[in-house]
Amino acid sequence: MKTAFVTGGTGGIGEAVVRALCEAGLQTAVGYCNAKEKANALSAELGVLPVYCNTADAACVNDAMQYVVQAFGRLDLLVNCAGISEWGLFDTLSDATWQNLRSVNLDGVVYTCRAAVPYMIRQKSGSIVNIGSVWGETGASCEAAYSACKAGVSGLTKALAKELAPSGITVNCVAPGAVQTSMMQRFSADEISALCEEIPLGRLAQPSEIAQAVLFLSRVSYITGQILGINGGLYI
Repeated sequence: MKTAFVTGGTGGIGEAVVRALCEAGLQTAVGYCNAKEKANALSAELGVLPVYCNTADAACVNDAMQYVVQAFGRLDLLVNCAGISEWGLFDTLSDATWQNLRSVNLDGVVYTCRAAVPYMIRQKSGSIVNIGSVWGETGASCEAAYSACKAGVSGLTKALAKELAPSGITVNCVAPGAVQTSMMQRFSADEISALCEEIPLGRLAQPSEIAQAVLFLSRVSYITGQILGINGGLYI
């Protein structure tokens, strides 16, 4: 049975990914940081393995990865879903806010990939799917720091794809647009309606639609180094 480790597996997109992987028959570990109860609930419902993993802490990531591999015997798929957002004018961005965004959205992806790669290299197989953002490709006003981190994820994806291809490992990125998750709660109904008017398909994405893209990229062995936009036609 193939195995998967999903960081941020209790979040909106993360949970959808976990459910899709379980439905596809993968033995799945759910990484969590502040949502232990949610992780345990998913474990009880789906039989997944809950794993504490603060992706901003490199040592914690290494321990979590080792725990997953020891439990499953191998690691076939890593999905980096852990992420946070912050909205505000760039000139008001504090050092603490920047460091927090970067530590989760970029450093965390570096740490988890670095921890997973040795196991996959030994297997001569594996797949990494990172969750980026349309803003990492186009940039977003009042989300400069978030955009910078997600752009870093895109760059890391492309570079690792080249480096790991000789070992039979694929590395890709899903770059969602606006998704119906808790990250959208800061916006009013009118603001969301106005956003939807800018999206050619006229609506927000559902987390399950992002999850299906992750599942697709994890299954196709000749796709690597790609940034797959799941954005309803926004900024194409």
